[in-house]
Amino acid sequence: MIQMPNTHIIKDEKTTTALGGLPRLLNLRGLVNVRSFLAALFLMTLASCGDTVFEKKLNVPGENWTYQDTLKFDYSIEDTTKVYGLFLEVEHSTDFGFQNLYVQMHTRFPSGKTEKQMVSLELSGKSGIWNGDCGGGTCVVEIPLQVKTVFKERGAYQLAVEQFMRQSLLPGVESMTLKIREVKEKR
Repeated sequence: MIQMPNTHIIKDEKTTTALGGLPRLLNLRGLVNVRSFLAALFLMTLASCGDTVFEKKLNVPGENWTYQDTLKFDYSIEDTTKVYGLFLEVEHSTDFGFQNLYVQMHTRFPSGKTEKQMVSLELSGKSGIWNGDCGGGTCVVEIPLQVKTVFKERGAYQLAVEQFMRQSLLPGVESMTLKIREVKEKR
């Protein structure tokens, strides 16, 4: 047997394993450090997201989304000094025929100004595995629209989400939920 440099050979009666540079990660002390790091990372992530200031779910009529069925979310922002995160939760059937969902988003500001933007909502990875939580024939995926944003105007906003795929009748989209959360970060 040839021993490679910086490699430790562990032998027992069942297996022979070559570990190059990994023994520190595999001992119990290293495992505890990895768990501690992951726990701290999880807690920091939770701490960075504050209270939900808006949440509204809109169902797609008959789970067949047409061009005419625009989903409109009306919300109000009073504090323009805070940082916010906007998330769109998409609930769809596991039989949905596409890996992404193109939508046109129309934002109306308190001043009356409007903007529109085409967005691709990624529902699955390139491997075809659905993103989010799936069960009972339904998947729910939360998609970040804007992770850290500041509203420049106080008042009433509207986000209208319009189906923008290449077919008028789009089966399998069940609902969408807009969530706006405070982000615990200084401006």
